[in-house]
Amino acid sequence: MKQITLFLTVLLFTCYSCKTYKPQIVSSQQIFQEGHVDFKQCHASTIQSLGKDSLLACWFGGTHESNPDVVIWSSHYANGTWDAPVQVADGILADKRYPTWNPVLYQYPNSDSLCLFYKIGPNPREWKGYVKYSLDKGRHWSTAQALPDAILGPIKNKPLTLPNGTILSPSSTESKEEIWKAHIEISRDQGKTWAISKVRPDTTVQVIQPSILQHRDGRLQVLCRSKENKVMSAFSADQGNSWGAWQATNLLNPNSATDAIQLNNGLFMIVYNPAVAGNNWWEGRTKLHVALSKDGLHWRDELTLEDGVQGDEYSYPTIIQDKSGLIHITYTWNRKSIKHIVLK
Repeated sequence: MKQITLFLTVLLFTCYSCKTYKPQIVSSQQIFQEGHVDFKQCHASTIQSLGKDSLLACWFGGTHESNPDVVIWSSHYANGTWDAPVQVADGILADKRYPTWNPVLYQYPNSDSLCLFYKIGPNPREWKGYVKYSLDKGRHWSTAQALPDAILGPIKNKPLTLPNGTILSPSSTESKEEIWKAHIEISRDQGKTWAISKVRPDTTVQVIQPSILQHRDGRLQVLCRSKENKVMSAFSADQGNSWGAWQATNLLNPNSATDAIQLNNGLFMIVYNPAVAGNNWWEGRTKLHVALSKDGLHWRDELTLEDGVQGDEYSYPTIIQDKSGLIHITYTWNRKSIKHIVLK
């Protein structure tokens, strides 16, 4: 009886929290300042909680996206301050140098092994997945290891670890014919081997860069950047082995990346650009919003992170919630810096 009473109390508290929760900005700062780093442009950040008040962020930076001098950079955060960026990976293969792309940090549960996934190649249609490992919270990294053929690793957003230990890595492909398809890379042995689960390749829906949510009833959901002017979604009832039809959410999408997580209170949170596509790929990235949802399909805007003007770019958000409950968001700030926002 006591257990039932406790369960109902927690359930009522969770429902009450869901109805009343309004995210608030605790702090906002740039990880580094333009002109104080060894690169002109930066993009595609990722962030990882390392413990109490300790974080690690990574991104790619160089002369400009796709230039061979683009490498992966990182910075540690402690006591409210970000360290000066340091280079942690490059695109040198044999005697040739390629640009690096889209780092993703991932921590194996109950393990000291921190992973840094990233891509090397001339462009997203020809890149290959690589990974490095750290046992000291990102201070030192192993040599780069190529992922198996056809395995790209998480393309932009973090893998999801199921309670049974299965790792679901959200990935996608872009063909030379400009066809976009999403898939999930599944590992049941902590990344030693991988299998691919394609997300509805039988349709003409054009999507990449999924994030993965797990619902209370066990269903999985992907939310994707698309060419459809909407954030697109699909559900799985068998732990990602097969997927239902694509569905459009009520969120606009200007062919720009998003990221979404489930919060401790049960709500889902997404960071996205609220616009439709323009004539050029960078259009629609001047505003950046935070929205909440109970079902993953119907979202309500709760917070404006950026409200820029033509020419500004605030894009490629990534989002985590640390053990204390604080929400950390990083994103590209005009290609000149990476911005770090903390919400409660």
